[in-house]
Amino acid sequence: MRVMVIVKARPASEAGEMPSEQLLTEMGQYNEELVKSGVMLAGEGLYPSSTGARVVWSGGKANVVDGPFAETKELIAGFWLWQVRSMEEAIELAKRIPNPDGDDGSVEIRRVFETEDFEPAMTPELREQEERLRAELSARQGK
Repeated sequence: MRVMVIVKARPASEAGEMPSEQLLTEMGQYNEELVKSGVMLAGEGLYPSSTGARVVWSGGKANVVDGPFAETKELIAGFWLWQVRSMEEAIELAKRIPNPDGDDGSVEIRRVFETEDFEPAMTPELREQEERLRAELSARQGK
């Protein structure tokens, strides 16, 4: 099963403070373990919401709201995409995420939908389209 581990923003990340060398070192070692074990599929940090935008639909119309956004606890500072055997495995791995500064924070773990989860609405045509798009994405990424 695939899961997304969502790293919640903190006041420091929203202020644009860069991580310490110690955190980068420990996170690099952690990510290396995840990659070598075949768990990590992707992972990235995100710039603060002050550099972002939201597109909000209301009344059938799309509106753009420029950052920053007020509710820090609702924001995302980064993510991992992991391939795990179970939610329990994902939780155990998440409990090992480095936090050398001891700052308060959290991650959220959410299961990623697979094509099979959309049955019976997934018609043969939609399944073929999904497979074609995934193959195209893999080719673009050189996989």
